[in-house]
Amino acid sequence: SFTMNIYLFVYDLLQFCGHSWIFTNMIIRFMTFGKDSLADTFYSIGLVMRLCQLLSVLEILHILIGIDKSRLLPRFLQITERIIVLFVVINSQEEVQGKYVVCVLFFLWNLLDVVRYTYNMLARMGIYYLPLTWLNFSLCIPLYPLSVLAKGFAICVSLPYFESFGTYSIKLPFPFTFSIYFPYVLKMYLLVLFTGMCFIIQNLFYERTAHLGTGNIKNKRS
Repeated sequence: SFTMNIYLFVYDLLQFCGHSWIFTNMIIRFMTFGKDSLADTFYSIGLVMRLCQLLSVLEILHILIGIDKSRLLPRFLQITERIIVLFVVINSQEEVQGKYVVCVLFFLWNLLDVVRYTYNMLARMGIYYLPLTWLNFSLCIPLYPLSVLAKGFAICVSLPYFESFGTYSIKLPFPFTFSIYFPYVLKMYLLVLFTGMCFIIQNLFYERTAHLGTGNIKNKRS
């Protein structure tokens, strides 16, 4: 248990450092270059962002082996949403990478993750600050739906490029008469994305009630 707690603390620390670097870099670049910094957000921080999101796949494993007590399905949906939008939609289409929606999406993701991993690190040490606890379980409720809207917008922006270039569209050779037109797949995924959002928001309210209930607040204060 102690070893696993140290491992989880190190994991949270790595994620905190990565997302803090991205978040700080975005703010400094915007203050220095203004709107010009928005178009090349992906080129300046995309590598670190991809590494952080790949590392987050470990969180699914943490839940499966029982060292993280979070609910599996909501966390799985949140992680796969980011992986699909980042690697399949944004990374594969260079024309999408310069869109302002990428900057908005990265800003929302990193704002949420800086708070979340800060809370997690302190929680591993048994430290609970009520303002940070409140922020961690409250900030995600308005910001998560905004991030879903940004993901949906990024997918819509990418559709013309997937149609033009035929990226990921597959036409099977004879004798098969079956083809996969990837823009249709993305349109169907939009339905999954917004349906999953309703489920995840419900789970966010559940977690907020569980951690910010009167009894829990009193226990953490004591």
